[in-house]
Formats: sequence, C-alpha cells, structure tokens
Amino acid sequence: MTVSEKPDFVVRTSRTGDGSISDPAATSRPTPVRADIQALRALAVLLVVIYHFFPGRVPGGFVGVDVFFVISGFLITSHLVTKPPRSGRQLAEFWGRRIRRLLPASFLVLAVTLVATVLWSPQTVWTNVAKQVAAAAAYIENWFLAGQAVDYLAADDAPSPVQHFWSLSVEEQFYLVWPIVVLFAIWFIRRRTRNADRVAVGSAIAVIVAVSLVASIWITATDPASAYFVSWTRAWELGLGGLAACVFPWVQRRLDGHRPARLVIAYGGLAMIAIAALSFTGAMPFPSYTAALPVAGTALVILAAIERGPLSPLRAMSWKPVQLVGDVSYSMYLWHWPALVLLPYALGHDPHRTAKVLAIVGAFALAWLTKVFIEDRFRGRKPLGQPLRRSFIFAVSGMVVIGLASAAVVATVNAQSAAAQAKLDHALNDPDSCFGSRALVNSDSCSPHGEKLLTSPVFAKEDKPAPYKDGCWIVGDFSDLKTCHYGSNDPHAKQIALIGNSHAGHWLPALEEIAKTEDWSITTYLISECYTVDVLVDYGTPERSQNCLDWNKNVIAEVPKKGYDLVVFSNRTWEKMPGKTREQTWAAAGEAYKRILTDWTNAGTPVLVLHDTPYATELKNVPDCVGAHLDDLSDCDGTRAREQVDPLADVAATMSRPNLKMLDLTDRICAGNTCYSVLGGVIVYFDRGHLSGTFVRSLTADIKRAADQLVRTPDH
Repeated sequence: MTVSEKPDFVVRTSRTGDGSISDPAATSRPTPVRADIQALRALAVLLVVIYHFFPGRVPGGFVGVDVFFVISGFLITSHLVTKPPRSGRQLAEFWGRRIRRLLPASFLVLAVTLVATVLWSPQTVWTNVAKQVAAAAAYIENWFLAGQAVDYLAADDAPSPVQHFWSLSVEEQFYLVWPIVVLFAIWFIRRRTRNADRVAVGSAIAVIVAVSLVASIWITATDPASAYFVSWTRAWELGLGGLAACVFPWVQRRLDGHRPARLVIAYGGLAMIAIAALSFTGAMPFPSYTAALPVAGTALVILAAIERGPLSPLRAMSWKPVQLVGDVSYSMYLWHWPALVLLPYALGHDPHRTAKVLAIVGAFALAWLTKVFIEDRFRGRKPLGQPLRRSFIFAVSGMVVIGLASAAVVATVNAQSAAAQAKLDHALNDPDSCFGSRALVNSDSCSPHGEKLLTSPVFAKEDKPAPYKDGCWIVGDFSDLKTCHYGSNDPHAKQIALIGNSHAGHWLPALEEIAKTEDWSITTYLISECYTVDVLVDYGTPERSQNCLDWNKNVIAEVPKKGYDLVVFSNRTWEKMPGKTREQTWAAAGEAYKRILTDWTNAGTPVLVLHDTPYATELKNVPDCVGAHLDDLSDCDGTRAREQVDPLADVAATMSRPNLKMLDLTDRICAGNTCYSVLGGVIVYFDRGHLSGTFVRSLTADIKRAADQLVRTPDH
C-alpha cells in the first residue's frame, strides 16, 4: 500500500484572523503534513509489521491495510477536489506525480527481492516469485493472488516475498481511476446545476462507496478466498476516505470551538481501530461489513483534526519517533515482508524471536535509506518530471525490465525441468530399476531415497497431472459441470471413469500410461476439495456447499447410465458436515459411500477404489523441504502419522462384491514406521499431499494388476 503517499496539497485546518477554520479548497499552496495523519500511518504500518512477524500479538493487525486505504483516499481526494483535473494534460500531471513518488522505491524493492530469491531460496519457489514480481511491477498483484485463491493447492506454496504488493496494486488502480471519476463527476453536475465541486465529487463517491460495500459483503460471502484481494471489495474503503475529504470543511465548521467533541471523536476512532486490531482474526469474514470498524474509525480520527491541549492525543502523535515511522511507512511496508519471507532461506532455518527483531530493525534501516535516497530524490520535478513524458517512460521501462528479468528466471526453471523429463523417461521404462516406488518393491537391492535425485525440487513442484494445465478441475464456487477426456479416441475403446477430488486426480498419470497399451478412453469427473457423497458438506459458503452436493448427485446418477467398463474412485474425505465433528463426518461419509458403491455395483459397474495416500502434514511443502535439505533427504521424511483416515476405502474393504476392489498403495510410500518424501530418486509429492506425476507413473504396474481383475471388455 502507498503508506507514505503525500499529495502536493495536504488537507490541514488553519485558523483565519477571526478564528474561523479556513476551507482548504481555497488554496493550493503546499502545507505541512498533519501530525495526526502521520501518526495514523505509523500505527498502521506497525500493526501490519507486528502482525506479520508476531501474529499472536496483534491477531487483527491486518486492519492496518484498511487504515492506509482510508488515509490514501482522503489525501488524494483532498488534492483532487482542491485542484481537479480538467484536461488530459492535467490527468497526465497527476499520474506523473504518482509515478515519481511511488514507483522508484517499489521497483527497487522488487528488483532486490528477485535477486535475493535467486541467491537464497530453493528453485522450487523461483517460478511463483518471478511471476508475482512481474505482476507486482505491473500493479496487478491483487488480481494474480485472487486467481490463485480459488486454487486450494496454492495454499501449500511458500509465501511469496512480494505478495504484500496486492494492496499497492489496489491503490495504484485507485489512482488510475479516481481522477477520472472526479473529472466526470464535476463535468456531469455542472452541466445541470451550479453546485460546488465538493458536492459533485461527494455525490459520485457516495454512490461508489454504497455499490462497493454491497459488492464486498456479497463477494466475501460467496467467494471469501478471492474477496480479500479484488478491487471491488476494497474500493469503498478508499472511497470512504474520499467522502471524508469532501465533507471535511463542513465538519470543521461545526466542530469549531468544540474541543471536547473533537477529543471524543478522535478517541472513539482510535478505539475502533484498536478493537479491530486486538479482536479480529483471520477466521472472520473480511473485508465485508466487518472492515467498517477500522475504516470508520480511521475516518473519524481524520475528521476530528485534533489540536494540542489537555487530554489531547496529539502530543503522543507528534512525538518525533512516531512521526519518523510515519515518514518511512511506505518504504517500511515495502521492505518488511521480503525481509520476513527470505529470512529463513538466508539463515537456513526458521528464525527465532531475536532474528525477527533484528530483521525488523534491518527493514527499518532500509526504509530510512530508501526514503532519503530514493523517495525524496525522485519525488520532485527532477530528474523524472521534466519533460513529463520522462515519468511515463520510466514507469514503462521499469515494468518491462522487471518483467523480462522475471521471464528469464521462469525460462531458466523451465529449461531445467525439460532436461529432467528426458532423463526420467529413460528411467521409467526400466522395470528392474530402483526408480520411484520400485525402491521399496526391490528393497533388498535398492536404497529408499535412491543413489541420486532424479526429479529436482523445481521439476517436482510442477509435476502435476494433466487436468491442472488443461483446466479440467471444478474449482471456485463448484458451479461448473465439465468433464474431460484422456487416452484413446477409438469409439470401441474401453471406457474408464476417474471420479473424486484432487486425491483422485493425482492418479491420472498412471491411468494414462495404461491407456497407451490397453486402449483405454478416460473420462474425468474431478473437483477440488469436494468429496463424492450424497449429503451436504460445509465448504465455507452455502453456495459452494450446495453446488458441491449438486455436482455429486449429478455424477452419482450419471455413472450407471454411462456403462463404464471401469470406475476408478478415490477421495480425500476431510471437510466437515454441518453440525458434525470430524469423527461424525467420517461415519456419515462412510454410510454415503456405501450407498454409492452399492448402487454402482448393483448396476453392473466395476469399481476400483484407491485408498487415500499419506499426507505430509508436518511440512508446508515437500519439494521446498527437499530443496532446502539436499544434503540429507531424511529430514523431509515423516512417520506413519502421515496416513489418512479414508471412509471410502474402509467401506469398500468390507463389501464383498465381485465387481468391487480396494487397492491400498500406502506400502509403496511407507516402510516400517517411515513415510518417505523421496523414493528411488523421485520426489513423492508436488506439494505436501498430492502425489507427483512421475511417482504415480512408477505405480502403474500395481494399478494395472488391480484394474485387470475388474475391467470389462467393451462388448459387455
């Protein structure tokens, strides 16, 4: 976020000779920055920093972002209503100032972060970080993260050191659109009335705030994962700051001479921010209406425009250290998150409290240096403001250079992955090798981890089944009903269905290997998270829960009608049913699975149930762990505690039917009390719970043996 944004005109109350408060619209001369607003900046950045470094201390510290949004909306709108743009040239001047004040520092941080990532972090994170650096440089990081938010697999990725640029992106989009809104609002109103500019702008902003707030409430309820990032859900927060700027002179005239009222309003606003910071948690719906508490609190503090005097908080707010933090808050926000995310890689271990404190001190030092030598250096007309086109050339050039550097990183990773694939194809075709799961099959002659790593951590992280790149998953609100086809196109081929959530999808590479020799045509019914039962499961919102149930009912009914020669069925049964504990959910799911298996097998459909695989719950991401422990791969192994409860497999194992079989391949991943993250030189997972495509292909023979006992001939 643009936490140190200072417009050319900063709203400030001043007293005229008769003691009245002047309207800041009456002058465009630069005035000193308000100490209370600088203190709000300091408070906001400290909330964010403490929340990130020590989240238990301030569980709602993320509301610091919302405080910044209101401040930015207030200051920028104050400038625009004082000196509204009335031509394309004036719009360009406004945007040029934003470029000079914000982009030099942000480009510096992005460039340094990309280099530090390549130097310190494992290659497994390079691609994601490079893509996000490019998105951040173009100020679309919030939309990039919103897109990732609908894919729950992204939750297993290491955090990006630039993902905090999402809020900067929201503000830059605001700066791009807002002056146009002001220009058209003034033009529209003046064609009909003689009202003042503030009334015109305030009316337009009020509409935007109302529409955005409704959108925020609705999107947070229906798509909470992406609602946090998208611009529609945040515009009202910036807009409320803009609305405060429009009514500021009117409020000041009514508060003139009423110091107690100012104090009550100011302390009330500060209390609202404090309550939000200390009581909010990530489990609450946000932003939605919940954000109104810190947003309204910030607006009240700004509108109070408190002055020095008995009981006034301005004395503390004006304290030089507080003002200093406010001055460097923009750069502090830029540096603190990369410092936190990259610190474990630089140290080689998770940082302790002392290391975190030192990282904060280091981030502050970098922020001060950036403020003095970058922000202040490029803020004026020289060297980027005269002629004006220099500002835009700088912006485009910076985005292009950072984008090309990011693309080079991605290309390097892709080239290494392509080379690794060629080596794997050779090893996969050798049945006597110790490749992948065969290391446990041939345990007398094979070392479990293998003699060397055949799949690099970078390769493993992208070693996913085809539906990921093909978009063949039902994701988001689960409203889609698409299926996809793999394998043979021969109309006489054996018809195979793969059904379940992502823990069914990760078996597809083995089925594709079988399809090459057995003339299989594979139809996938794959959906993220949603496991295949005919009862309601809680997926966060009523809409997602109902859509999951509708999807399941459609699939359950369709399978017997299609006459499949084999159904391969697998699920991770995790999310709870409404009003039930985890154990009660598993019991109810088992009953539902039994009904489904009974219906399918009674209809003559052969069903192969694949037991859910062990899950590396103690790790954030298996390839990342391997990349950080190449000298000792056992550091990434786990115990049998990784095994998962699987009601589907449990029920299938108890049902005695000739056209039903349950296959448990846990012993191809675990031996003794150890569950491996690397076997036969192959990294077992592409995240922490989904098997890598290469490892699954090493299980092809096991799956084929089980399938051969069930699959019908196509002339059934």
